[in-house]
Amino acid sequence: LFQGGYLSMVSSTSSTPPRLSSPAPPPLETIVSHLVASKRSLSSVEQVWRGHEIIETTRLHLEASVITVARSSFLRSGITTQLNTLKHIHAHNKSVEVEGTQEYGAVLRTLNEAEQRLKATMNRLRSTVIESRLRPESDQPKSLLDFVDEGSVEKVLVTIQEAAMVAQLALQELVDTNAGFVDDLGHVEELINSPKYAQRDMFDEDEGSPSKTIALVSPIPDILQDMDGRSREMADNLESLVKHFDLCLMAIKQTEGGGEAAIRMTAGLPDGEGLKEDVAGAPEPINDQERQEMLEVLATDADQVEDVVMEIRDHVTAMETQLETVVAYLAQLEHGFSNISEAFRLLGSIGSRLHAYVAQSQVFVMRWDEEKAKIKDRMEELSSLEDFYAGYLGAYDNLLVEIGRRQFMEQEMEKVVQDAMRKLDTLYEEDSARRESFKHGYGYFLPMDIWPGLINPPLQYETRQVDGVERVPDISKSVIQRAIRRVEGSRKQSLA
Repeated sequence: LFQGGYLSMVSSTSSTPPRLSSPAPPPLETIVSHLVASKRSLSSVEQVWRGHEIIETTRLHLEASVITVARSSFLRSGITTQLNTLKHIHAHNKSVEVEGTQEYGAVLRTLNEAEQRLKATMNRLRSTVIESRLRPESDQPKSLLDFVDEGSVEKVLVTIQEAAMVAQLALQELVDTNAGFVDDLGHVEELINSPKYAQRDMFDEDEGSPSKTIALVSPIPDILQDMDGRSREMADNLESLVKHFDLCLMAIKQTEGGGEAAIRMTAGLPDGEGLKEDVAGAPEPINDQERQEMLEVLATDADQVEDVVMEIRDHVTAMETQLETVVAYLAQLEHGFSNISEAFRLLGSIGSRLHAYVAQSQVFVMRWDEEKAKIKDRMEELSSLEDFYAGYLGAYDNLLVEIGRRQFMEQEMEKVVQDAMRKLDTLYEEDSARRESFKHGYGYFLPMDIWPGLINPPLQYETRQVDGVERVPDISKSVIQRAIRRVEGSRKQSLA
C-alpha cells in the first residue's frame, strides 16, 4: 500500500533515492508538522477550481471567436465584391480625369504658343516706326501698331480665357470628386484590412486573397489543448496531496498519543481548524513492518509537498497568462468586426453618393466639349489675326521695297530727260550758229519783208513734272536694303 510514495509518482521533481537501511521512527513533532503542511496544501483545491473556471471561460471565448470570425468573413466578402465594383467605376472616372487633364494641358500649350506668336508679331509692329517721310510733317512719329485695332485682339483673348477658366473649374470639380471617391474607398479598404492581432507569429500571409489581407490563425484551440493538459496535471497533483494528507492522518493515528498531541500542537493555528475531527476514530491495525514502510513513504512525500503546491500555482499562473492572450485575441477580433461593420456603413454612404460621382464625370465631359469648341473657334480667330498682322508687317516691308523701286524708276526717268535736254541744247546751238552764218552771208541781199520769220531764233523745248503728281518719298537706301533682306528671308522661310 505504501510502496514508492504518492507524490513521487506525480511530481515533476526528482524522486528521493531509496533508503539502504530503515531509519529510526521520526519524532511525533515531525509527523504533526507533516500533517499540518499537508492540510495547508489542500487549499490548492481553490487553484484547481480556478483552472477549471479559466478553461470554461476559454471555451466560451472560443465559441464567441468562431461566431465573430464567421460574421467578419461574411461581411468582408460582400464588402470586397462591392469594393471591386466601385474601384472599376473610379477607374473610369479617373481615366476621364486623366484624358481631360491631358487635353486641357495640350489646349493650354497651343493657346500659349499662339498668344506668344501673336504678341511677338504685335511687338514687331509696335517696334516698327513708320518712316517720317511717308507721313505729313506735322504728324507725330507712329508705329505700325497705331494703325491696328488692338481691342479685337484683347476681346478674342478674353473670350478664350473665360472658356479656359470654365473648363478648368469643371476639371477641378472632377479632380476633387475623384479625390473624395478614392478617399472613401481607401477608408473602406483600411477598415477591412486593418491588422487584427499584435503577435506576428499569429499571422499567415494569404497571397491568393484579392485584397491581400492578413489571415489570422486563432490561438485558442492550441491554448485550450494546453490548458486541458495543465488541468489534468493539477487534478493529479491535488489527488496526490489528498492521499498524502490521508497518509499523514494514518501516521498520526498509528502513533500512540498522536491525535491528542496534534490537537494540542495546532491549537490556535489556522491550519489546526477541523483537525480534531480528522484525527478522530480508531486506526486500522497494521504490523511494525507496514508502519515502518508508511513512515518512509511519508518522509519521502513530505519533502515534495511544497514543490507540488508550487507546480499547481505555476499551472494556474500560466493559464491566467494564456487567458489574457485569449481575451486580447477576442478583443482584436471584435475590434476587427467593429471596423468591418463601420466599413459596411461607410459603403452604404458611398452608395448614396455614387450617382454624384458618376454624374460629375459626365458633367465634365459635356462642359469640356462645349468650352473646347469655343476655344477652337477663338483660336482660329487668333490665328487669322496673327496671319493678318504678319501680312501687314510683310506688306510694310514690301512697301519700302516698292518705294525703292519707284525711286529707281524716277532716277532712270531723270536720266532720260537730262540726256534729251543735252541733245536739244546741242541742236539749238548748232541751229543758232547756222542761222547766224546764213544771215551774215545772205541777209544783206534779202529784203526783210520777204520772210519775216527769217530772223526768228530756233525752236526751244523744256521738260517739267506733270502737275498734281508727287515725287516718291526720299527713303534712305539702308532702310530699303533692310526691307529687301526681310522680304527675301520671309519668302525663303515660306518655301522651306
